[in-house]
Amino acid sequence: ALRPVAEPDARRLTVRGQYIAGLHAGQPVKGYVEELSATKGSKTETFVAIKAEINNWRWTGVPFYLRTGKRMSSRHSDIVIQFKRAPHNLFGEQSTNVNKLVIRLQPDEAVRLYVQIKEPGPGGLRVKSLPLNLSYAESFMLRYPDAYERLLMDVVRGNLSLFMRRDEVEAAWRWVDGLIEAWEASGYQPETYPAGTDGPMSAAMLMDRDNRSWWKEN
Repeated sequence: ALRPVAEPDARRLTVRGQYIAGLHAGQPVKGYVEELSATKGSKTETFVAIKAEINNWRWTGVPFYLRTGKRMSSRHSDIVIQFKRAPHNLFGEQSTNVNKLVIRLQPDEAVRLYVQIKEPGPGGLRVKSLPLNLSYAESFMLRYPDAYERLLMDVVRGNLSLFMRRDEVEAAWRWVDGLIEAWEASGYQPETYPAGTDGPMSAAMLMDRDNRSWWKEN
């Protein structure tokens, strides 16, 4: 049901990137092609951003924005669900944000629901976005195993819930292969971005065209 990316849409719906020299965690680092493991003049992407769509009754018309990369400003995995803006805004111009559900997969697994809260005190109506926070570490006070630990334990236990079936893997690769072919046919080369940043400027423009922006925790 994942809609393929055709050649004419490759530049509009996707962004390819490759990091160059920059600062990562306050330390100078080399660019990808300068690394010992990289072939000189390599066009291998180290960053991808995609606007994806799913063709079924449940998700038609709902955009999915995906972003992954190396040497970015921080290392984390989040799922951000942004709720639709209500047709009638109770707080008027005081509330410009929308409610979001943020699922932090790693590190520090947590679920946060960001809602609009009226600030207490005099001075008129003031609205602020604040999270309702469920932190696994704070709630259970136990060391939570990392992804590979959980994966290996599921192998031992025979739990297949975190594993893809063969037909699912094949379908995923068919979609990715189609995207790579669209890049090659359109001559789309990776755009550079300095190490320690959030990817090429085109990634921000991908969201800006839809009047959106990538999630960044304050």
